[in-house]
Amino acid sequence: MTELMPSYLVFDPASRRLRLDPHEAAFFQNPYEAYAFLHGASSAFFWEDYGFWCFGGFDDVNRLLRDRRFGRQNPAGIPDSRGVGQDRSHLSAFDGIEANSMLELEPPVHTRLRTLVNRAFVSRQVERLRPRVEALANELINRFEPDGVDLLPSFASPLPITIIAEMLGVPVAMGPQLLDWSHQMVAMYMHGRTRQTEDTANRAARDFSDFLRGYVAERRKQPGDDLLSLLIAAQEDGQTLSEDELVSSAILLLNAGHEATVHQTGNAVRSILAQGGDPSRFFTSPEATAAAVEECLRFDAPLHMFLRYAYEEIEAGPGIVFKPGDKIALLLGMANRDPLAFTEPAAFRPERGDQKNVSFGAGIHFCIGAPLARLELQVSLKTLFERQPQLHLAEEPRFRDTFHFHGLERLAVAF
Repeated sequence: MTELMPSYLVFDPASRRLRLDPHEAAFFQNPYEAYAFLHGASSAFFWEDYGFWCFGGFDDVNRLLRDRRFGRQNPAGIPDSRGVGQDRSHLSAFDGIEANSMLELEPPVHTRLRTLVNRAFVSRQVERLRPRVEALANELINRFEPDGVDLLPSFASPLPITIIAEMLGVPVAMGPQLLDWSHQMVAMYMHGRTRQTEDTANRAARDFSDFLRGYVAERRKQPGDDLLSLLIAAQEDGQTLSEDELVSSAILLLNAGHEATVHQTGNAVRSILAQGGDPSRFFTSPEATAAAVEECLRFDAPLHMFLRYAYEEIEAGPGIVFKPGDKIALLLGMANRDPLAFTEPAAFRPERGDQKNVSFGAGIHFCIGAPLARLELQVSLKTLFERQPQLHLAEEPRFRDTFHFHGLERLAVAF
């Protein structure tokens, strides 16, 4: 069935050019309407508002995430968040962190950094955190006001930031400050950023970096059993992380360790409550819980756009040719609703036989924190709905005007 073209976009099938303002409320409140139309019209298209080609088919996204002819590191040495040909002197602190971030690097540097950091995030290490995550979820629920709460600041946000702060060995009391710094830096990736956004992000990067350097110095003198100490001691073929690499890795882990999980928790609660009935029915066993979380990840992912650069001349589809340095976007949220990859893609069905998603990416940049995010989601959602089976929405949730990072403004619930 061909979906009707939504009124807020213009698509030319001959040129496969799309005009769609990502700040259009009808779009960012429900991007799946536009995705459904584009799946029927062309899942690869040139998005004029961004100025690059986008791919939203599941197979295309999965393939291009693994294609080593594309990567995160611009051949000109300019990461995603940077404007080309602009004066960057006011972004020296931000750029310094990005220059050593494994998310923005390719092999061989990426391989070395990821190998050193990965030891803390393998599944068996993460599984040891399950009792702590469960205790923390219960502790947060015990603090709920009896009339109702906004779940984002009272539950979805403090849980992952507390866990990653404890893992790194930095004060949990710094949680709100770490969140502020993270949000200010992440704003650099949004469409239509301003000079004020850049100045704020640079200041946050400098302060965040200074804060962590102080803790790194302490851990060098007195190592503990935390992640910072592990990163300081980690070696691969006699190589260790430099001070700058340590700081960038810690900032990436703090930012990535909560940003997506917060939004995925909010989106998941909203998705589950929309099904009606007793929400705890999705969490009756470890297998059912894992399946419910995977369906939440597919159904309403927190990251919708992932950018990459071409490293050579490539034909990525009929009539779509890229030159080295050209930017492309992979639309993860759209891929997860591809009717060619899923039966009834718009239906929430944890028991589906075609359960898969690209919400954590794929290939060498597959999310290093995926085992931790999955565990946090499984434990927090199961605990929340078992403790509060009468939980329901107190108002219709609205999404933030941040298309890349698809998350709610607030999630007011009552019991």
